[in-house]
Amino acid sequence: MANYAVATVIVLSIILIGWLLIRPSMTVAREGKIVAFVALFILPIVATVLGASIHLENSTSTQFCLSCHIMGTHGKSLYIDDPAYVPAAHFQNNRIPRDHACYTCHTDYTMFGDVNAKLRGLKHLYVNYFKTTPAKLALYEPYKNRECLHCHRNARSFEETSPHSDMKEQLVSDEMSCMTCHNKIHDEANLTKQKFWEGPGS
Repeated sequence: MANYAVATVIVLSIILIGWLLIRPSMTVAREGKIVAFVALFILPIVATVLGASIHLENSTSTQFCLSCHIMGTHGKSLYIDDPAYVPAAHFQNNRIPRDHACYTCHTDYTMFGDVNAKLRGLKHLYVNYFKTTPAKLALYEPYKNRECLHCHRNARSFEETSPHSDMKEQLVSDEMSCMTCHNKIHDEANLTKQKFWEGPGS
């Protein structure tokens, strides 16, 4: 629907500009100047803003993240058939939306988390196309419990199970990392040794 709106705005702008090229004398009148202003400035700005918004939303999709060759192994690791692997268990059991899996877990849940995640994504695109990608991918900073607790805190399965209930304060304060216990993540180095789930998209 949004793509249709952008296309409509672009087509309308082209029609109006074409009309102005055929009848440039119409810009002498006040109405013609208004049409020219709308066609040459307002509609292109609207199309740009709408288009940017659509592309930013598309950049949060799992398909977009995995479109870079270097991320292929991370995508494959989502299908490891072992519930101990945190990303795979979340992805396969719909604990996160599959079509936004990467973005859901790798967005900082702070005031500007969405913006920061998208800026990091743009940086990744830049490195992918114009620089040498690193041999081993790594996070910019250690994964914070905040990102896990965004969903798990106040969930009955988290609050009422040991050891979570016993160490809740340490987890909330980041004194202890969730990764201490849940340390099986994207094991791309050992993918050839893994068994895989034959689920959607595999």
